[in-house]
Formats: sequence, C-alpha cells, structure tokens
Amino acid sequence: MIIEISSLHDAGVEVFGALTEAQLRRPIEGVAEAGLFIAESPKVIRTALAAGCEPTALLCERRHIDGDARDIIGAHPDMPVYTGDREVLARLTGYTLTRGVLCAMRRPQLPSVEEVCRGARRVAVIDSVCDTTNIGAIFRSAAALGIDAVLLTPTSCDPLNRRSVRVSMGSVFLVPWTWLDAPLTSLSAMGLRTVAMALTLNSVSIEDERLRREERLAIVLGTEGDGLSREAISACDYVARIPMSHGVDSLNVAAAAAVAFWALRAPN
Repeated sequence: MIIEISSLHDAGVEVFGALTEAQLRRPIEGVAEAGLFIAESPKVIRTALAAGCEPTALLCERRHIDGDARDIIGAHPDMPVYTGDREVLARLTGYTLTRGVLCAMRRPQLPSVEEVCRGARRVAVIDSVCDTTNIGAIFRSAAALGIDAVLLTPTSCDPLNRRSVRVSMGSVFLVPWTWLDAPLTSLSAMGLRTVAMALTLNSVSIEDERLRREERLAIVLGTEGDGLSREAISACDYVARIPMSHGVDSLNVAAAAAVAFWALRAPN
C-alpha cells in the first residue's frame, strides 16, 4: 500500500521522526503493545525479518519501491509504504536517508535469562554501557566471534536503539539477548563461570589457560569511562586484562570486547 506524503504532519509517519527513542519503546495504542523500533537499510531490515520481527510501516524514497525494497514490500502487501520527495523525507527523519529505507517494527518479547543462557558456552554481559555506537559494535563482534548470548544490565543502552541496530549491521537480531536484572552471581546457578574485564592487582592475562579451558564462561564488560564497579568485579570468578604495549592502559569497550571474544572463545 503506497502512500505519498508531502508534509511532516501527514498521519502515520510520526514514528519515523516525531517520536523519541523513549517514546518508541512504550506501547503505542493500535500499533504495538510493546512499542516499536526502527531498522534502517534493506540489508538490516531483511535480517530483522528473518529473525521473526514484524514490520508495521516502511518509509523509503520512490526509487527504492521497485529497487532495493521491492522484495520487502512484496512480502508484506498490506504494510503501509510511505514515500515522497527526498527533501521531505530528510526533514522528517532529521537526516538524508543514506540507505533510502526505514522500517518500523514491533518490539519482540524478550526471552528469560535462563532461556538465553541455556546451552550457551560463551556469554557476553554488558554492564552499564550506555553509548549506542559501542552497543552496536559489541553485538557485531559477538555475532562474528562465537558469542552464544548477550545479557545487558538495565543501566545499559537499548540494543534496539536505531543507531545501535545500524552500527551492528543487524547483528542484534542474530545473537539471543535479554536484560539481566539479577546479580552477576546468579549466573553461577546456570553453570556459568564469570570473568570481569578489568585492570586490578589481581588481574590475570586474557591468555591465561584457565580461562580458555572453561567450558562455559560469561565475559563481563563495563562502562566506557569508569569500567566495572568494585561490586561487579568482586562478584566474578576471574578478573582478566588484555596485555598492552607503548604505555596504553586500556581499549575502548567495543574494541576490548572484540579482543576478549576472540581470545576467550570456547575450546573445540
């Protein structure tokens, strides 16, 4: 169902520009009981659809209707497809559509921590990481480097934030994840050992063989500025550091996550 728009105030397009991320997360009457998120670019949208996400509306430039978005539109003939001049769409979204296509989707119901961790050999725990770019990059590394599940503390950024989804290149739909409301020590009841990525006097090298031999391991990553809290560190079975050179003491959390995921991959 193709709908031409000429104004930022046309009905139905508010989800693409007028609503904040916080407003999108809330239930939207008549649209989504658990709120919405926005996926950007045909590749990311296809990944979300393949993961079972349900689209509610599409916004795209006219050239994409019979182009990059043709298969998406054809698979959902009843979905509203809003289109218009490039300038109108840029004013609506606040920026030029670099990939030309945005899709509003219903937020999925998340599984429990137990469901996410069941059978997982390597789990990433994201504690209080609130930068959307870092969240997206961590998920991309997690998907690429053998992480089976991701847990986030409630003080972390939403993985379905538009920028997080875009930076992850859709990887947020490839790795099971959910929110961790319980203490880190609760993971031991699921058979997981935990390693905090932190610089302390008791830190062992990430290359320590004891870590590599762990059959099931949760890798705990802290906030961009201060790292993990003392409480989080003391709750873990191990504390590990990445060996550094040239006087550099630490890496950005997204870079550190990629190194840790590779170095601590599950044994064959």
